[in-house]
Amino acid sequence: MKIHTLLFLMFSFLVSANSEKRTQSTIEEVTVYLTGAQIKRIAFINVKPGENEILLYNLSPNINETSIQVSGLKNASVLSLNFTIDHLEKKKDSDELKSLRDKLEVLLLQKNKLGNMLSGLSQEKKLLENNQRIGTDNGSLSLEKVKQISTYYRERAIEVQNENYTVTQEIDRLNDDITDLTNQIDKLDDDAKEQRGEIKLKLDSPSATNLVLEIRYNVTNAGWFPLYDIKSKSTEAPLSIDYKANVYQQTGTDWKNVDVILSTGDPNTNNLKPHVNPKYLNFTYRNYRKRNAVNRYSYKYNPTVRKVSGIVSDQRGLPIPGVNIIEKGTTNGTQTDFDGRYMLTTQGGQELSFSYVGFINETIPIHSSLMNVKLEEDIAALEEVVVTAYGSSSSGRYGGTSRSYASRKKEKKDYNQVVDVKEEGIMNTKFKIKKKYSIKSNADITVLVIDNFDMQADYRHYVAPELNENVFLTATLGNWEQFNLLAGEANIYFEGSYAGKTNIDPLATTDSLTVSLGVDPNIIVKREQLNNFKSKSFTGGNRIVNRGYKISVKNNKQNNIFITLEDRIPISQNKEIKLDDIDTSDSEYNTKTGILKWKLDISPNQKTEKLFSYQVKYPRGKRINL
Repeated sequence: MKIHTLLFLMFSFLVSANSEKRTQSTIEEVTVYLTGAQIKRIAFINVKPGENEILLYNLSPNINETSIQVSGLKNASVLSLNFTIDHLEKKKDSDELKSLRDKLEVLLLQKNKLGNMLSGLSQEKKLLENNQRIGTDNGSLSLEKVKQISTYYRERAIEVQNENYTVTQEIDRLNDDITDLTNQIDKLDDDAKEQRGEIKLKLDSPSATNLVLEIRYNVTNAGWFPLYDIKSKSTEAPLSIDYKANVYQQTGTDWKNVDVILSTGDPNTNNLKPHVNPKYLNFTYRNYRKRNAVNRYSYKYNPTVRKVSGIVSDQRGLPIPGVNIIEKGTTNGTQTDFDGRYMLTTQGGQELSFSYVGFINETIPIHSSLMNVKLEEDIAALEEVVVTAYGSSSSGRYGGTSRSYASRKKEKKDYNQVVDVKEEGIMNTKFKIKKKYSIKSNADITVLVIDNFDMQADYRHYVAPELNENVFLTATLGNWEQFNLLAGEANIYFEGSYAGKTNIDPLATTDSLTVSLGVDPNIIVKREQLNNFKSKSFTGGNRIVNRGYKISVKNNKQNNIFITLEDRIPISQNKEIKLDDIDTSDSEYNTKTGILKWKLDISPNQKTEKLFSYQVKYPRGKRINL
């Protein structure tokens, strides 16, 4: 009875499998969002009258089932549609990947043979060492025989050592080649190939007909992020900006010869509008936290970033030391130093979390190698600290480790690429690439130039010598909103030379956008502490410290420069620490932040000096961070 039941189930399975029409489909168009992508597939189908079960196979396993759309049905109607994973079918390796695996097998075989040879030499060496007794059981050997045996042992021992060294060197070389090949295979290999997706479609047709079905769906593990090249020939010329898209995809399916559309939209954004309800005050528990607003970040994950640095400050721009910075999904992290600076080598995570007692936590996508962050004070947390009084906060420094081989990205650049159509919609901008493209599902980055334009710029120099005595050339751009720029990194080229990296942040609410173009070595700035202000004295129970500084700016260029000079006077956050006798010279002085600002116009080969001073009083026996 059991056998008949098993045979019946197997027959039913085969009949069911045969009733599904396995249909090939091809990717015709891909719309790549900042996160994710929409795939457009075409399938040619002959349907019969009545019900038809169609199976679209060998698809990405990362399909969002709710996003699947089917069109081109004519008079047919959809009875059911579902997405499943086939764990048995696997994506075939590409020819390039197959070739690399074959090379790896050859190298591993060579290494194994050399290992066997090394083992044989080691055995021979032991044999020579254990059989050096000169003489026989029947009597001693002649002197000539002794010389012959000694010469043989010596010469063979040297030969064994030389062969051992040669084989060891060859094994080391093979190990290097094996490592390089393995890293390349890891980069080109696709984890998603171990599973394949299937769309099962049941159609009802009133008559036999031929259909050209258009299937659209969204996939994860794909996206693009902006990268800019900013070029300037001189401070008299406008800025030339190349707007480039870095496209990546690891969806498990190669995009072969497809139309590519880049969209600034993000289908993963929460599109539910908020609704404001009345807020009622009442007594609550100590662990109550106010719900924070959703931040309007346009930053998107950049998989090419391997090292991040920056400054963490409060809303007034003051640096925050001791901020915990954790790469989400890992134990990798660090802390800011006394000046609020940090540096972290990433380990494959996509976000950084910034936390500090008394401030609201921030989680930001790793979008740039330079990430400056401002934290907002958590009023509720500060009130709780007062209640708990002796509560303590512990934090540890985590060690960031470097990961170079397989994690590095390869860029495939096409600087001749142009955009066929640029569509500016209400919600986003789309760039339709003129020619078809092939983008493999691996760790490579494909770079497309999507726009190029010139922008008029106001060039100025900037220096903050307490923090950095280098003078930076900046360009302030007006009317930048018309170009629909996204937040991203920019490579700077000035006067034909690479000047480093900067960030473009269009989220700023100012009317202009300022970018740093790098260091100008022809302007010399020196900040010195005045000798007559170094003395310390006491009055009553207080210690008095007088500080004064002189800042010299020398223009070694052959043209006038406009330079903004900034410094600062400390701000007391304790009523026992008082500042007096503040002399800000002719600067613009902000009493709330303590920032001094001079806007200078300096002629060629001229020098300008600025002075400022202040006095600090605080209780004797205590230390301050002056």
